[in-house]
Amino acid sequence: MDVQALRAQIETIDTLPTIPSVLRKLLAVIEKPKISINEIGSFIVNDPVLTSRVLKVVNSPIYGFPGRISSVNQALILLGLNVVRGMLLGVSVFEAMQKTMVGLWEHSLGCAITSRLIAKKKGLSEPEEVSVAALLHDIGKVVLGLKFPEEYRTIMAETEAKGLFIFEAERGVFGINHADAGAWVAQKWNFPKSLVEVIEYHHKPQLSKSVPLQTAIVHLADILIRARGFGFAGDHFVPAVNPSVWQDLALSNDDMREILKEMEESLAQAEDFLISDE
Repeated sequence: MDVQALRAQIETIDTLPTIPSVLRKLLAVIEKPKISINEIGSFIVNDPVLTSRVLKVVNSPIYGFPGRISSVNQALILLGLNVVRGMLLGVSVFEAMQKTMVGLWEHSLGCAITSRLIAKKKGLSEPEEVSVAALLHDIGKVVLGLKFPEEYRTIMAETEAKGLFIFEAERGVFGINHADAGAWVAQKWNFPKSLVEVIEYHHKPQLSKSVPLQTAIVHLADILIRARGFGFAGDHFVPAVNPSVWQDLALSNDDMREILKEMEESLAQAEDFLISDE
């Protein structure tokens, strides 16, 4: 399929009948380039199920505010518009993630938790924004899975039967992979350029120009969570960490030991959160 024609199809993902209704409504809201915090707040509180889910997520180990946020307005003030927009999308796409690939939501949560820990270790001023990028880094798998369900089932079968990484099987069928598809929809939905770039280059962090540190963090967190076996990202193997990441992050052995220790503690809390969310 021609890449431009494929992109046009992927960018109309929100017209699919399989898209959850809350996600469809959210996309109409966040596509406004000048959306305000008040508009986002009104959207959330008008939907009791979404409000409950948002408060659960902001009080989960992903953001490090356990039990401290009791209202949507408080979440908006503490986390900011970009983080809340990304979190809303992650929360809304939850059902679609489960339909596309069992374990993808858990993988995404684990990646978000680990990315925040690494971002804090590196002293980044907005670790929550890196966490949101990690939560959404595999959104291209959801998009491709919903738009082309038969082809995606073939891709997942090939990944297992031929010992391929999923992005290799995707490229064989579509000529692009989930990182490309995710970046296209993130761009279409008016997400910040930094978020689009992390999604696009999370498998090739050395190509990130404007947010190389954030992209390197999500790349490393993705691989650490796969190696830990938390959730399932569609691959039956764990890829190697890109050498540029070790250079960009310059983490010492002590740093890594601390990150892995905190990751284990946070993942244990996340398992409780996931059980209570079922």
